[in-house]
Amino acid sequence: MTHQQMLDLIQQLNDYSYAYHVKDAPIVPDAVYDRDYRQLQDIETEHPEWVQHDSPTQRVGEKPDSGFVNVAHTVPMLSLDNAFDNNSLADFDQRVRKLLNADNLVYCCEPKLDGLAISLRYEEGRLVRGVTRGDGLSGEDITSNIKTLHSVPLMLRTKTPPAVLEVRGEIYMPKEGFEKLNALAIKQGDKAFVNPRNAAAGSLRQLDPKITATRPLVMCAYSIGYVEGWNQPESHYEGLLQLSEWGFRTNDLMKRVEGATGCIEYYEMLNEKRADLSYDIDGIVYKVDQISLQNQLGFIARAPRWAIARKFPAQEEMTRVVGIDFQVGRTGAITPVARLEPVFVGGVTVSNATLHNKDEIARLGVRVNDYVVIHRAGDVIPKVVQVLVDKRPDNTTEVVFPDACPVCGSDLEQVEGEAIIRCTGGLVCGAQLKESLKHFVSRKAMDIDGLGDKLIEQLVDQEFVKNPVDIFTLYEKKESLLAMERMGQKSVEKLLVSIESAKSTQFNRFIYALGIREVGEATARALTNYFTELDDLMAADQETLVEVEDVGPIVAQHVKLFFDQEMNRKTIHGLLGAGVVWEKKSQASSDELPLSGKTYVVTGSLSQFSRDQVKDKLQSLGAKVSSSVSAKTDCLVAGEKAGSKLTRAQSLDVPVIDEAGVIALLSQHGAI
Repeated sequence: MTHQQMLDLIQQLNDYSYAYHVKDAPIVPDAVYDRDYRQLQDIETEHPEWVQHDSPTQRVGEKPDSGFVNVAHTVPMLSLDNAFDNNSLADFDQRVRKLLNADNLVYCCEPKLDGLAISLRYEEGRLVRGVTRGDGLSGEDITSNIKTLHSVPLMLRTKTPPAVLEVRGEIYMPKEGFEKLNALAIKQGDKAFVNPRNAAAGSLRQLDPKITATRPLVMCAYSIGYVEGWNQPESHYEGLLQLSEWGFRTNDLMKRVEGATGCIEYYEMLNEKRADLSYDIDGIVYKVDQISLQNQLGFIARAPRWAIARKFPAQEEMTRVVGIDFQVGRTGAITPVARLEPVFVGGVTVSNATLHNKDEIARLGVRVNDYVVIHRAGDVIPKVVQVLVDKRPDNTTEVVFPDACPVCGSDLEQVEGEAIIRCTGGLVCGAQLKESLKHFVSRKAMDIDGLGDKLIEQLVDQEFVKNPVDIFTLYEKKESLLAMERMGQKSVEKLLVSIESAKSTQFNRFIYALGIREVGEATARALTNYFTELDDLMAADQETLVEVEDVGPIVAQHVKLFFDQEMNRKTIHGLLGAGVVWEKKSQASSDELPLSGKTYVVTGSLSQFSRDQVKDKLQSLGAKVSSSVSAKTDCLVAGEKAGSKLTRAQSLDVPVIDEAGVIALLSQHGAI
């Protein structure tokens, strides 16, 4: 790389940094910045004579924007060097041990929250100032806004506070709060935030504290920056425990480990939990735990020698939209899907990302050939979250939504108040039929083993199956099945046995399998607990349906509309005629069931029953089974390797029982 190219790279990185730190409007994903930053570091290492005074490697951050008073930090808030793999983490450990002449070290490990760094100053235990990180040397005084956060103590919970205490922490927005904030913004016609970090930064820098007070912000302390009149613990970890006693939130996943091996094991553990956390993290911070050793190691120009951040694989990346496809779902919803230049993100190569609906295309302003940011976390379907308008090429084209169903050509409809556009073709539409059948045979519905997605598509394409009833007549087409691709004698016989076995089911599974809009597992069970006879459910009016627990006017409307359609009624009678049956149960109102009104969460590995079986049995006793732990959870059933949900339950003092405990509970009430 030439000297001029390096100067251009510095300018580009400074532009990225300004947009991120000053304007709170990132123009590229973090992964792109990190990659370019490492490239600049490599160049400066090779050519130290080329290092510029305005290089991002020589500074901490950017000057804060106007609108708030600028305040100097008592102790600079420095950046951290990054490790991107096990080798670089081991190199850090070796380098630190060499400087200290130590054989082994204890590190404090903490999740690296993706929010906005803050410094809080307390005098005689009272909060007097909250300042953003800014350029590391000074930041913006946002004390009035900080005071609106319930997670920030206005007074330390102690009768003998330090004379002066500066606490460093991260202010972030939990995922649930972010989704609700964006949903409200879209409903009001405002621009949605790109990600929770962007939302947190924008919320904190409101000139009106009343606006900040409405935002779901959380502050988590991660260090003591400065102290007077108090003997600070010798351990960083113990210092965090003290902050917790004084009223600060600290991360319940922080942990002390030994050596590089312990650091790597912590990384692997947290990387597994990452997608299930209620907040975004982009890595882990490792700090030498002993404060005296931190002081001995000191600092380099922009970062402490005693700490390093280990980054996770990027959850956001930049790529280009090469086209738009329109997929038709089980309920006829037309979903635009962006075809992308393949990009590695979230641990996999992604070539498609959802755009949700027509309104989302308009909100994003996305065009074909645009450069976009895509987001993927865990098993979540990748989605386009931002269009990089500054990088827009000249050859972009507008996205044109179809006038008719792209599969069957039927008319499209959009119900007033809904963003989704749907095909009106019903089961006449091949795409809807395929998706409906996939749902019908799924494990939590009719549970027909051997009837996978590929086989269903073949059966529909060859017109062997035109509705769910046809599945139960496939034994008549055994010879045709044997002639199909990858269908041998054993496969066909196994499939036919599974189909015959599926005829004996449960009422709630049958209703769930029908694929009524907005009727999931819990709603299907609520309906079948209330209406123990199918005829009563099919004949119910909306006024009666809304009396069912968790069924509101919209769900009641969908249920009534479904059973009013002659084609659906014909399908149901056809299934019953084909031999589908379930055991009748005596009617019991929901408040008569022993676990009525209780909310359970099931997690971890169970040996005697599957999690789904335990959920079914708890629901049969009237319990509501949720997928996440909250303050409203009554009990967590924790099997082996329970993970983050167990940690969350313990932090909220939610009662926890193991597999033996839930078996005893179910036995007590006759569920097993």
